[in-house]
Amino acid sequence: MEDRALPAAGFLYWVGASTVAYLALRASYSLFRAFQVWCVGNEAWVGPRRGEWAVVTGGTDGIGKSYAEELAKHGMKIVLISRSQDKLNQVSSDIKEKFKVETRTIAVDFSLDDIYDKIKTGLSGLEIGVLVNNVGMSYEYPEYFLEVPDLDNTIKKLININILSVCKVTHLVLPGMVERSKGVILNISSASGMLPVPLLTVYSATKAFVDFFSQCLHEEYKSKGIFVQSVLPFFVATKMSKIRKPTLDKPSAETFVKSAFKTVGLESRTNGYLIHSLMGSIHASLPRWIYFKIVIGLNKSLRNRYLKKTKKN
Repeated sequence: MEDRALPAAGFLYWVGASTVAYLALRASYSLFRAFQVWCVGNEAWVGPRRGEWAVVTGGTDGIGKSYAEELAKHGMKIVLISRSQDKLNQVSSDIKEKFKVETRTIAVDFSLDDIYDKIKTGLSGLEIGVLVNNVGMSYEYPEYFLEVPDLDNTIKKLININILSVCKVTHLVLPGMVERSKGVILNISSASGMLPVPLLTVYSATKAFVDFFSQCLHEEYKSKGIFVQSVLPFFVATKMSKIRKPTLDKPSAETFVKSAFKTVGLESRTNGYLIHSLMGSIHASLPRWIYFKIVIGLNKSLRNRYLKKTKKN
């Protein structure tokens, strides 16, 4: 019996030792990657050598404006695409003056679906190295699907702005990148696209589309020299989020983009900001029933607060 037990004990020892070694290597690699992404970064990877021009949709406010400024800081010429020509003129002028780069503007309303010929004309002949699909729309406040104000129109706008724009503008820009075998596409999704968010149902679903679209596109075209990144931020202090004062977990758009910029070329799917990355890991590890309980509770609270405030006004 003892003779038989010895080989078994030896086998179990090596299984245990191998498991410990594997876990240690995995932990070491994770720490190395975290240091590489969040401390060292990869800022120099994006610049004019990818192509002279960067195109930013929704580039007059928040995250889009900050991406446009960061790209200009790295020497890229900027095309801003947004709805208001007045805002486009102001941001374009500011970028040109501050970073000494050429800028262009295209004024279109992404809630409409007949705008893409105008965009195509505006981009014609440009060597586009970076595309930032940032334009987006959310709910005015968390609400049950059937009670969303002007539901039919809201559905159409959310699909046109959050989904159609990403597909159509990518379709306009990607062929030139493939022809030159280099380019970067940054699609701004949302943490709401990582896991379902009840009471923001259509918004969450459209942002999940952006995330899946980005992952698939990256796998299809990485061998052709194209890097596609899905960016999934949690709350950032912008007009769209209605958060005025930045905090550690709700950074300003400038702080978020400076952080997210370091991940380009390193991560094809990122939360863009160290605290958001930790939050994403926690959310993903929660049992689904606990996650839904927390999210629904939070969104019900936000809904009730909004309705109470609007009734008082």
